[in-house]
Amino acid sequence: MLPIVIAMLLAQPQGCGSSGKALVATAQARADAFDLSGAAEAFASAAAAGCNEARLPAVYLRGLVAAREAYRFGGSPESIAPVERALAELDTEPLRSAGETQIVRFVLQAAIAASQSEREEVALLIQHAIEIEEQRRSVGLSGAPVVAAIEMAGDLWLQVHRYDDARRAFMRAAARVGRTPRVVLGLARTALRLSDRAAACGEYRALVAGWRSPGQPPREIVEAQAFLREQMCLALPPTTP
Repeated sequence: MLPIVIAMLLAQPQGCGSSGKALVATAQARADAFDLSGAAEAFASAAAAGCNEARLPAVYLRGLVAAREAYRFGGSPESIAPVERALAELDTEPLRSAGETQIVRFVLQAAIAASQSEREEVALLIQHAIEIEEQRRSVGLSGAPVVAAIEMAGDLWLQVHRYDDARRAFMRAAARVGRTPRVVLGLARTALRLSDRAAACGEYRALVAGWRSPGQPPREIVEAQAFLREQMCLALPPTTP
């Protein structure tokens, strides 16, 4: 019996090895390139390869992608089912014990509310997530993986057409987590919705100028490039966001 037990133990993933670390790096690169679905898959593969720390971002990003898709269907019970499955998975170990899980839970619940255009519920849930995240960051701990709660606040407010709230959230995100490509895109989109064409031009310029990835650009970069070709942008002098 003992040899069988030893064989079973040896067959189990022994931590995050080189292949798992490579998958985590791939996942982060995909997230930086606006491919959250691809990032979720890469994180899931890393988790299967023994990287336990990849499990939470895999579940989180999968839930965010599903919630965004559910918005197209008004947050119907069928469309939010994948998000609810992600929430249920957060109740399993070791995810339940992870410090960031509570933030992720509130963000996913806010995303469900946004898919149903329940703005008051979005405000309550996303604020809880932001407060927990800021408390953790204030003592040197991590927040939500890959996509911070404050960044998601901007996305959700943009989704439900609360553009002033979206701009404030993205500005706070820029101060807290930096001017990541997603944050810059959010600032550009909210500026455009608020008819601040000059600011939109500046943010789209910054997004394109900072893009270094080879190959076919994602649709977000194509969007920025197309916007910058408009005559109104061409007539405006370059600005520093």
